[in-house]
Amino acid sequence: MDNTNQSISQLLEEVQRLQAGLADIKLMTEKLTAELYLSEERFSLAMRGANDGLWDWNLETDEVYYSPRWKNMLGYAENDLENTINTWGNLVNPDDKDRVLEKVREYIDGRKNSFEVEMRMHHKDGHEIFVLSRGFLATRKSDDKPLRLVGTHVDITERKIAEAFDSKYAEILEMIAIGRSASNIYDAIALMYESRHPGMRCSMLELSGNKLLHGGAPSLPEAYCKAVHGLENGPSVGSCGTSTFTGQRVLVENIETDPKWEKIKHFALPHGMRCCWSEPIKSSSGKVLGAFGMYYNYAALPNEKELKDLISAARLTGIVMERDQTQKRIRTLAYTDELTGLASRASFIQHMEEVTKTSFRHGRRFGLLYIDLDNFKSVNDSLGHNAGDLLLKTIAERLRNTCRDIDFIARLGGDEFCILIEEVEEDYAANVAKRCHNAISQPIEIYSRKLTPACSIGIAYYPDDGKDISSLLKAGDTALYTAKGNGKNQYAFYKMELTQKAEYRFQVEQSLREAIEKQQLSLVYQPQIEVNTGRIVGFEALARWHHPELGQVPPFDFIATAEKIGMIQSLTEWVLRTACSQLVSWREKKIHMLRMAVNISPSLFLNKEFASLIKRIIEEVGIVPAELELEVTESIVQTDPRNLSIFENLKNLGVSLAIDDFGIGYSSFASLKHLKVDYLKIDRLFVADMLADKQALTLISSMIEMGHKLGYGIISEGVENSEQLSILKNLGCEKVQGYLFSKPISAAKIEKLYLSKSAR
Repeated sequence: MDNTNQSISQLLEEVQRLQAGLADIKLMTEKLTAELYLSEERFSLAMRGANDGLWDWNLETDEVYYSPRWKNMLGYAENDLENTINTWGNLVNPDDKDRVLEKVREYIDGRKNSFEVEMRMHHKDGHEIFVLSRGFLATRKSDDKPLRLVGTHVDITERKIAEAFDSKYAEILEMIAIGRSASNIYDAIALMYESRHPGMRCSMLELSGNKLLHGGAPSLPEAYCKAVHGLENGPSVGSCGTSTFTGQRVLVENIETDPKWEKIKHFALPHGMRCCWSEPIKSSSGKVLGAFGMYYNYAALPNEKELKDLISAARLTGIVMERDQTQKRIRTLAYTDELTGLASRASFIQHMEEVTKTSFRHGRRFGLLYIDLDNFKSVNDSLGHNAGDLLLKTIAERLRNTCRDIDFIARLGGDEFCILIEEVEEDYAANVAKRCHNAISQPIEIYSRKLTPACSIGIAYYPDDGKDISSLLKAGDTALYTAKGNGKNQYAFYKMELTQKAEYRFQVEQSLREAIEKQQLSLVYQPQIEVNTGRIVGFEALARWHHPELGQVPPFDFIATAEKIGMIQSLTEWVLRTACSQLVSWREKKIHMLRMAVNISPSLFLNKEFASLIKRIIEEVGIVPAELELEVTESIVQTDPRNLSIFENLKNLGVSLAIDDFGIGYSSFASLKHLKVDYLKIDRLFVADMLADKQALTLISSMIEMGHKLGYGIISEGVENSEQLSILKNLGCEKVQGYLFSKPISAAKIEKLYLSKSAR
């Protein structure tokens, strides 16, 4: 019994000890719980104070706890997002997702000792924010298996924007340092500030005199930039126009209602521009160079940060604008002759290098005129250097007024000038030289003294006379001294024969106008023979010109010149009227059943008034329309199909039409079949070759066969022997003309020839 009581007593004591121990454990647990709660509360407060969002990723279930701050950072309420890893996957930028997950794997696998990564995430409002994510791994103690990845998100958007801005700012400074173009730098500045303030659009306007010139505005509509380009500034010309006029900052909250925008708001409002803040761009000395403008598509005034950036942007742009204007002044001094305002020698050499490269690449010619004033030294010696300077200025202005805009004029130094003539037409250089002579030789009064300047001009061609700058300038200089040696006050080509040809062509051009106006040309006639009967059935009228000094001028020369000087219509009208009048005269002499052929220039033929001209001549002279045949070259076939109506109008008048020189051009048979013509006239070159060249004979045979199938008659010119006539007759040619029958002769000789033919 005693033993039993003793055991019970011991058991009770043990229970009491256990109860005491449990109480201690409970006390410790409560203490630990309180401490844990306090730690969590402190952690939560710390996270909130650090502006961090908390996330806790269960790696076994892919459940993720996102703290309220984490969600709010992206614009979401606490209950807006599901607690899964897919929530993060849908919000992270797709381009960053794989990179971030790879960082996670590296950390979990132990390949990295820490987890820290930057990423872009989509905000609920539609923009992106930059996030810095840090985390640590929680593992199971028994097997060290990863269980949870716990971490924080920090919004680093402002920091990233600042870093990007600083980086871009450094790039712009580098662009300035290495001399990039001002327009490129202006665009870079605008884009830099626009990235700092989403929705903002920037522009830079440069002040030239009192006009606003577009400098850079990469995000503004082109139509708006064109509209304000060239506007004159003033006290009520928008924000930038007013700012450049007053030299003060102009902040317009609402473009639609502000009186400063009243006259030009219709340029801005259609493009969504509602407010505009402008800061004058000034040089280091305080001179207003332009204005920097900031626009939003809503009415507003700038906050503190926007105002600071407006001022900063204008200052940065001022550095670029001042540098650009300084460089322009330097270039002007380097590449402009200070006395005359013409290009300098350096500018001329640079331009000549560019033209030479382009001409070489495209196989073009260009001309060089080397000009030197005659007896210029005597002006300086007798009247002084100031008088010489006035003369040089006058000469420069006369050269400017004489040449085309595309002709490059430079003063090489002293009294030497050069003109570079691109895309040279034949004789254009000589014509320019003549015009320069005429312009320079006009009298001028200097210091009450009347002077009559004169000059000598040397002409050289690229690549004929020189394939590089040095050799071409030498050729021009040589030609200049040839002109000087020939008596001065004249021009000379580097090659003497070109000088002679140019003089001849210039004399033809000068005399032809008077010859046409005074009807000093004459007509000869070549008979057209009907092959089967041998009868004369018509004549081709051909113009001839005998000049008292030049002698007989070839038709090719004076007809081409008439085209060039705009006299082809007057010449052709005279030929038509004279030839038709001759028909009337022959009719009165009982010479009937004739047709008169007249060749017509393509440019005149395609004139819309040409049919009216023909009708008027027919009526005034009094011939039957069928007695007139108009010949045009086959190049007409290549013209606009709408001109086919001209053929139809002429046919409606009743005249005959022939395609002249057929076979030597590039006829479009598709067009040819639509032409309302009567004859194809085979060119003399084919007839001349057909006895010795089987291909020429084959071509003539084909042309005759094709013409007949299209319903045209055939005329062959250049028939000089009976063998040619026989072949053409066998091929079915209806009419011929050529030396076998007669050369072109006068009307009086034609009458004798016709009467003798008729008597047979």
